[in-house]
Amino acid sequence: MGTEGAGVRVIAGRYRLGTRLGRGGMGVVWRATDELLGRQVAVKEIPLDVDDTASEEEVRRQRDRALREARAVAQLRHPHIIVVHDVVEDDERPYIVMELIDGGSLADRIAARGPIEAREAARIGIGLLSALRTAHGAGVLHRDIKPANVLMEAGTDRVVLTDFGIAQVAGATTLTETGSFVGSPEYTAPERMSGARTGPESDLWSLGALLCTALSGESPFRRDSLGGILHAVVFDEIRPPAQAAPLLPVVRGLLERDPDRRLDAEQAERMLRAFRATGRTPDAPPSDYTPTQRDVPRRPPLPSPPPPGPAPEPAAENRRSTRGVLVAALLVAAMAGAGVSAAALLMHRGGGDGGGTPSSTGTGTSVSASPTPSTRRPSATPSRSATPTTTTKGPSAPSGYRVADDPAGFSLAVPESFTREPQGERVFYLSPGGTFRLGIKTADPQTGGPLAVMRRSAADGPDTNPGYHDGKVTATTHAGHPAALWEFTWNGFSTAEGPRHTYDLCWEEGGRMYDVWVSAPVGKVREAKEYFDVAVDTFTGGRS
Repeated sequence: MGTEGAGVRVIAGRYRLGTRLGRGGMGVVWRATDELLGRQVAVKEIPLDVDDTASEEEVRRQRDRALREARAVAQLRHPHIIVVHDVVEDDERPYIVMELIDGGSLADRIAARGPIEAREAARIGIGLLSALRTAHGAGVLHRDIKPANVLMEAGTDRVVLTDFGIAQVAGATTLTETGSFVGSPEYTAPERMSGARTGPESDLWSLGALLCTALSGESPFRRDSLGGILHAVVFDEIRPPAQAAPLLPVVRGLLERDPDRRLDAEQAERMLRAFRATGRTPDAPPSDYTPTQRDVPRRPPLPSPPPPGPAPEPAAENRRSTRGVLVAALLVAAMAGAGVSAAALLMHRGGGDGGGTPSSTGTGTSVSASPTPSTRRPSATPSRSATPTTTTKGPSAPSGYRVADDPAGFSLAVPESFTREPQGERVFYLSPGGTFRLGIKTADPQTGGPLAVMRRSAADGPDTNPGYHDGKVTATTHAGHPAALWEFTWNGFSTAEGPRHTYDLCWEEGGRMYDVWVSAPVGKVREAKEYFDVAVDTFTGGRS
């Protein structure tokens, strides 16, 4: 039982609580004196997630769980992880006794002195990534990485990751009741928002958001309401702040919505160390990183031909609507604990009319844009007359597309409103106004195969594409044939339109080399990716 007298409280017969250092959703932190060893410590009082109706068994179960997980965190030993001296229980309430760090948090530093410069942000990131590698290796997830939980020790500027109050130990239930939303939404990974999964990758997303905040002074997902934040994390186009430019490959790699494509801690740490050493961040993971199929954007399966009988609802629309409903349902579940109106989110989403799950770019930037009727449901009447013959032979076309039997000897499905425009050895299919440009080129096989061809093209990227950046070439296969995927962003055709992003797949098949690509404004990558996927998946070549 804690003792009190003259405003002083002693817990576990040893720790005399003094001034309160802070209060958060996961407890109160006190400055305290360890009367046994005569040293200053910090004591965190952990609240139990129970109410007055909870049974004694439930209280005991939560208390035991909290103590078990706190003790697991106490086993972590790393210079950038807060040292846990003791875990005690007093008056049936758990307390964590930690080292006392003299100095404020990273959030305090940003509030007092503004954003920090890139080299300092890289130093902080390196320390936190190293700490996370140790925690994750021990099966401990932090789940609440944000500037307020990063301490900066006065005099040394040592970076210390603290507040593992909602940490999760592999195989254990969390400190809070299952189903509750824990963490800070602006720094919470989309897969945690949807309840799909929680792993080390989620902590890395949070670190990416933290780096953006450190560099610019504000989280890229800050909005006026919780519903707006959730929408920004799961749906909106991710636009790192301009101040993040020196560390952009790392930030984009960490803020990749697909956790399977997200940079891991080792890759991100190496890239930040390279920046600290050279002043330049590598555009891709280190050369000893072997790309795998997970690094290639996933392609949705094409819809099956409609069965005979009454015309069903268009397959493509069904697919998008289903995905939209699933994502909305997951968001409703995530928001339930926070009291957010599902109707408000669906209105912000645009009536819940679908649009699919967020799509990913190879540069690590996940971009989501609301489709417009002109791009999602194109007109069946082309705007130009120079359109190739449409045929029902060969590959089938999804709803809203047609099969183009091209005079150059190949066929593929393109949106109905796209028109053909040959340019030398290349053939383009353009949307009205040229917003989307789908290109095809056929050639004889070249030395080194598709991977060498794409690497040479990427090396020439700055010369052929003004403002070329974030280029990445990945070895892969297409229909069982050697292939390479090249992705990059560049300045685009005009200042008014802005930067464009390009997907380009090259492969060898039947003694020929094929190259299919699409480019579009960065704000319309979602639609461009769909056009690219359909074109590649329906492409048939080798005809004379």
